[in-house]
Amino acid sequence: MTLPIFQAHEDPGPSFVNLLTKQRGNLSSHVNRFESSNLESMVTKASIPHGTTIVALRYSDGIVMAGDRRATEGNFIAHRRIEKVFSADKYSAVGIAGAAGPAVEMVRLFQTQLEHYEKVEGVTLSLEGKANQLSQMIRSNLSMAMQGLVVVPLFAGWDLQRRIGRIFTYDVTGGRYEEVAYHAIGSGGKDARTTVKLGFRDAMTRDEAVRLAISALYEAADEDSATGGPDLVRGIYPIIATVERTGFARVEESEVAAASQALVASKSSAGGN
Repeated sequence: MTLPIFQAHEDPGPSFVNLLTKQRGNLSSHVNRFESSNLESMVTKASIPHGTTIVALRYSDGIVMAGDRRATEGNFIAHRRIEKVFSADKYSAVGIAGAAGPAVEMVRLFQTQLEHYEKVEGVTLSLEGKANQLSQMIRSNLSMAMQGLVVVPLFAGWDLQRRIGRIFTYDVTGGRYEEVAYHAIGSGGKDARTTVKLGFRDAMTRDEAVRLAISALYEAADEDSATGGPDLVRGIYPIIATVERTGFARVEESEVAAASQALVASKSSAGGN
């Protein structure tokens, strides 16, 4: 395979999507042809696995992002161990909610775009730039979202310039908004946000933030059937990651399991309330 050569006026720059467009023609035209085939007649919203819930919050040294493991198809459980929290690059994380298939593909394209930019430009894209790139990808999915394939991720990372953790949220049109301290998305997002709101304080430690994220997902699962709580029988626990100045890191499953079991035990001793 030979590397593509472009004239100066055709240079796609650091955009991986533009590179594909130059190599394979107008990708949007292929998408439009697929969309025009009446996608709604082939699949229904209930038959597509959907993933929820994602929560992110700031602590003294960075960001914690956590996601439950359940994916649903209507009122059925489609998957019990789906992963919804991913590393976008070394200094950022992305969590997915909505149609699971398109969401995972969007994350993969996002990861490739950030890696491509770094290789072409020789520097890492700023956190603000990463948030903008994801916004453009969500906007390009709008026509699919109108047919039920909604993808609305949660993005967070360590800002190398400001030296703080930052959280970005989106709407289905690609609108980008920055949250000051915490946020949660998905069908259980409202209950998760309430739990974080009640327990959040400035300058929390990493361990405190991890426990609060686990508690938020637990309370969301208690109210929302689409959100999966800790499954002590099957050994299924939330996926949790941190992003600090040292980069992205997954919290060990043993640590998450111990914290989840302690939370369930405390709820049991309190009469399950």
